[in-house]
Amino acid sequence: MSREFGDFQTPPELVKQVLRCLLKLNRNWTRVLEPTCGSGAFIKGLLQMDEPPSEIIGIEIQDKHLTEARKLPECANGSNISIKQADFFRLEVSRELHWTNSGPLLVLGNPPWVTNSELSILASSNRPAKRNLKKLRGIEAMTGDSNFDVAEYIWIKLLKELAAEKPAIALLCKTMVARNVLKYAAKHQYPITNALIRCIDAKKWFGASVDACLFYVELGQAPTISEVPVFADLTSDYPESVIGLVKNQLVSNWEDYQRFAFVDGISPLEWRQGVKHDAASVMELIRDCDGYRNGLGHPVDVEPERIFPLLKGSDLFRGHCHTSRLGIIITQEKLGQDTAHLNETAPKLWKYLNTYRSLFMERKSSIYLNQPEFALFGIGGYSFLPYKVAISGFYKTPRFRAVPPHNERPVLLDDTCYFLSFDSAAAAALFVALLSDDLCLGLLNSLLFTDSKRPVTKKLLQRINMRAIFEHTDKAALFCRAELELKALTHNASDQSWHQIVEKYLPLELTNELIEQSSFHTVWR
Repeated sequence: MSREFGDFQTPPELVKQVLRCLLKLNRNWTRVLEPTCGSGAFIKGLLQMDEPPSEIIGIEIQDKHLTEARKLPECANGSNISIKQADFFRLEVSRELHWTNSGPLLVLGNPPWVTNSELSILASSNRPAKRNLKKLRGIEAMTGDSNFDVAEYIWIKLLKELAAEKPAIALLCKTMVARNVLKYAAKHQYPITNALIRCIDAKKWFGASVDACLFYVELGQAPTISEVPVFADLTSDYPESVIGLVKNQLVSNWEDYQRFAFVDGISPLEWRQGVKHDAASVMELIRDCDGYRNGLGHPVDVEPERIFPLLKGSDLFRGHCHTSRLGIIITQEKLGQDTAHLNETAPKLWKYLNTYRSLFMERKSSIYLNQPEFALFGIGGYSFLPYKVAISGFYKTPRFRAVPPHNERPVLLDDTCYFLSFDSAAAAALFVALLSDDLCLGLLNSLLFTDSKRPVTKKLLQRINMRAIFEHTDKAALFCRAELELKALTHNASDQSWHQIVEKYLPLELTNELIEQSSFHTVWR
């Protein structure tokens, strides 16, 4: 495989299975476009069909594959075949491709399985022009949300440039790409009138450890679909699950979601992400009998007040919240704060940071551009409140944990975690009990996709309408769980009523406002 081109050539047997799957749809496509045709495996498969399309156009950029694909005859089994050498990223599909007929169009193939960030690392010229593809705002556009698969770019390009032709599009891709395309199409009102996802064994066919599928859509006229069946393989007659589209957002289990839809809204509290520094070997410290050592094994001598206890996502998931094996160096108290004062206020830390200056200079993320030296992200007043309710983003099973201070120091979390901050143990106890309620967990399990690299995200957590959970749950059971959580945190009972805490953080007057703002309080069908 050529890493730069995300080059997985499709095995002939897989091509046969894909085409057999498409034949079951009983569509009669007279034209087929393969946007990255490689050596022509799909074109060869089309020509072996009993009734091949009358016209096939393949596009390929690499000379080695182009030479092989052009060994195909220009006319075979009643089909006219044209292999065009072009960079698909810069091709104006609707204008530059010249068809001899105007029959139904199928776009078919196996586009590159590589991200734009990977291509940047390889300094590849074979990539989309740099731009904010999804119109992301602010920090989203500078961090992971702006990284996308090349296949996703190709999907979006096809939707934009071929929508008027109402094509069917069937491409092999990562399952996450399929979901991102569904969200994009819904948000930008591309009318998908039919869609399905059929899982494939990427390990078997390509040696790739990734969830992948044949993703099929038909573009037509509004209204767009709200349910997308997901099949276990290319041959199953019945879907194993159904993805739902609710107000431009995806639901992983449509049937389960409908039971918990009333909890899907807007969180009245803002979820925060843990500290991001991209310099773990220097900033994250290991405690030993002599003090701290950094990830390079070097002893660390800095002002103690600049080191805070640290929990990582794995600590949270396993419930190891009352002790900390790690520390983290904090250079700022809020985002964008100047760090030059450390030279005078924390000279030991300043010396330490400058010892490893080259490691900070190597941080790749654009978020550090035009920021103070040794800058952090995910830092603010909320970081230093004593009690937190936190969850790891990397695990398939959502588990909320209450995190107390360690040795009277607030605990900080790494950037794989999300949290709410509180100034009292009782508030943290109540909210971990509330978020561990079956209503909340039922909603999250119906929304999250377990094959995602990060199943739990801030966007997902911001959809939890905590007031709705409180109003519909068993209050006695909730307060009993809160009492148990509080005793685990402080060994004391609450000195204020649970209802007082609820009204402080979830006032009744918020209810109508949340309902009005919510994009999710009704189910789209």
